[in-house]
Amino acid sequence: MTAIALTIAGSDSGGGAGIQADLKTFSACGVYGASVLTALTAQNTLGVTAIHDVPVDFITAQMDAVFSDLDVDVVKIGMLSQPATIAAVADGLLKHQPKAVVLDPVMVAESGDPLLAEDAISALITRLFPLATLITPNLHEAARLLNLRMAENRRDMEHQARQLLALGAHSVLIKGGHSGSEEAADCYLQNDSVVEWFTAPFINTANTHGTGCSLSSAIASHLALGAPMASAISKSKIWLTEAIAQADSLDIGAGAGPVHHFHQYWGSST
Repeated sequence: MTAIALTIAGSDSGGGAGIQADLKTFSACGVYGASVLTALTAQNTLGVTAIHDVPVDFITAQMDAVFSDLDVDVVKIGMLSQPATIAAVADGLLKHQPKAVVLDPVMVAESGDPLLAEDAISALITRLFPLATLITPNLHEAARLLNLRMAENRRDMEHQARQLLALGAHSVLIKGGHSGSEEAADCYLQNDSVVEWFTAPFINTANTHGTGCSLSSAIASHLALGAPMASAISKSKIWLTEAIAQADSLDIGAGAGPVHHFHQYWGSST
């Protein structure tokens, strides 16, 4: 059987994040990718200039079309900007009962532009956290979800991971790449188990557009291929670290460029 992952997310017209990054990641990891668009963004490496939300009935129609024909192994969820969008996606998940769901609570673009309305945060928590196999907030997103200051060390990250579990998530991976330290340490916690840490050297580059989307999509890909969660996270962390390391070999735009999703297959000269 062909492994299939479905991304439910917004489109990035610049190609570095969102649906585009998700589909590139699925392909790079050897998984067939399907998509449900929740929003269109006018976006490039410099920022987001406009957002057009997809009507909720059309989001529902896309989900129904995909699930009625494709045997989806894993769903990855990204940008859901409005409460009505979140409700439509939650209803679709309840209807179609996917095997696993990886939720990346996208709130702010790499450029700093907001992608999630303030009144949508509570809907994200109450409607989607209970349906998610894994949530993957970065340090800023975890703090905003909990209305706390950003974690400054591993103890803070573990504390916030436990609080996110208490909000209904089944497992959580808090990504530590924005910590400013020399080590990118991610904190994984499931139920009341012992915390697992996934670490990699911090790579000093401005070209990190799409890192969050890509990591969550890589995890979804490895889950679709049958890997257990810890293994899926570890493999994805290794892949993304190299994608970031190779990002400067690309020459894309004048701002924060994308990671190199296909670093295993082609370089900047091809």
